[in-house]
Amino acid sequence: MTVIAVFNQKGGVGKTTIAANLAAAIAKNGVEPLVIDLDPQAHLTALWQQRPKSPASISSFYKGQSSLLDLAVSLNDGIRFIPAHLELARVDVIPSRQQANLRRLKQAIEAEMLEQSGIPIIIDCSPALGILSFSALFAADLVLIPVAAEYLALNGAQILSRTLAGLEKLSGPKERRYLINRYIPGRGTVENVTEELENHFPGQVLKARIREHESLVEAIGWGADIFSFDPNAAASDDFSYLLDELLESGQLVLPHR
Repeated sequence: MTVIAVFNQKGGVGKTTIAANLAAAIAKNGVEPLVIDLDPQAHLTALWQQRPKSPASISSFYKGQSSLLDLAVSLNDGIRFIPAHLELARVDVIPSRQQANLRRLKQAIEAEMLEQSGIPIIIDCSPALGILSFSALFAADLVLIPVAAEYLALNGAQILSRTLAGLEKLSGPKERRYLINRYIPGRGTVENVTEELENHFPGQVLKARIREHESLVEAIGWGADIFSFDPNAAASDDFSYLLDELLESGQLVLPHR
C-alpha cells in the first residue's frame, strides 16, 4: 500500500486535477484506489458530482462518528471515494481535538487494515497549513507536490520544503516528489523554472510533466477524469507516464491483480 498526499500550501497549482487523474490512471490499470477529499472547499467532491450531507463526508470521520471505509462510495470509473463537506473546516478551529486529529487518519488506516489490503490511497489536501493538512502528511508515505511552471514556483517550493522539514521532526522523514504542472515545452520561462527546481531539489523532481492541455480543462467542466473524457488525448499520456514513473521508482506500489 502507498498513501500519497497531494499537497502544496500554494493554491491554484492543480492539486485536485492531479489527484483525480492519477487515481483514474491507477483505476485504468485494474486497481481500485481509495481517494480522500481532505479540503473543506471540496473541489474534488464537486468535480465528481458528489453532494453529501455532513454525516456522509470525511467530516464524520474526524468527529469520531464513522470509519473511513463506511464513508467510501464507489464511482463508475473504478475509484472508491470519500467526499468532503464545508463542515470539515471546523477540524482546524477546535483546539480541544487538534492533538487527537493530528494522528487520526494514520491510525485509522492502520486500524482498518488498509495497509494489509495494499489499496493505494490518494489524499487531495487543503492548501491551508492546519490540522487537516498535517493529518494527511502524517499518514503519507509520499508527498506529491504539484508545482506550476512559473517564476514564483521556486520560492513557493523552498517555503514548502522548510515546512515539510519542520513536520518531519515529529513524523519522521517523508519521501517527496515535485511534479511540474501546466508545462509548456520550449517556453523560456518554463524551462528556466524547471532547471532551477531540478538544481534545488536534485532527484526529487519527477521526469513526467503534465502539459498545458485544453482537454484537461474540458474534462473538469464535464465532471470527468481525462481517461473517461478522452482516453486518446495527450493529457492521458501525461498521466500514464506519471503513473509509470512512480511505479518504476518504487514510490507507488500496487497490489498484485
